[in-house]
Amino acid sequence: MSKNTSKKRKVVVDAVGQVHIQASFNNIIISVTTIKGDVVSWSSSGKVGFKGGKKSTPYAALKVSEDCTKTAYDLGMRKVDVFVKGSGAGKEPAIRAVRATGLTISQIIDITPIPHNGCRPPKCRRG
Repeated sequence: MSKNTSKKRKVVVDAVGQVHIQASFNNIIISVTTIKGDVVSWSSSGKVGFKGGKKSTPYAALKVSEDCTKTAYDLGMRKVDVFVKGSGAGKEPAIRAVRATGLTISQIIDITPIPHNGCRPPKCRRG
């Protein structure tokens, strides 16, 4: 019988990093990473304790952002670039909460995927 001996990997944190905010209509996921892409901390609205329709609210986004960025601030991160993806309701409150925890935001970049031509439409109805 083997015990679960998973070790938590320690990430070396610089003063500069990145915050990735993915805001969909059903959930919000925030990850704080280093410049290289190593994840320092992450959080989602389900991890914080919201269920169902409350997961996609602006208040949930605020709490998720506070939970995630507080650990990064405690580890020594001070300046971040914010990458926002998706069209959910919690984008702006999440950015405000990043600033409220003490992290300085140097730039905000929207990386929401936009279709340039999209899918082919269905055939016309015959009648």
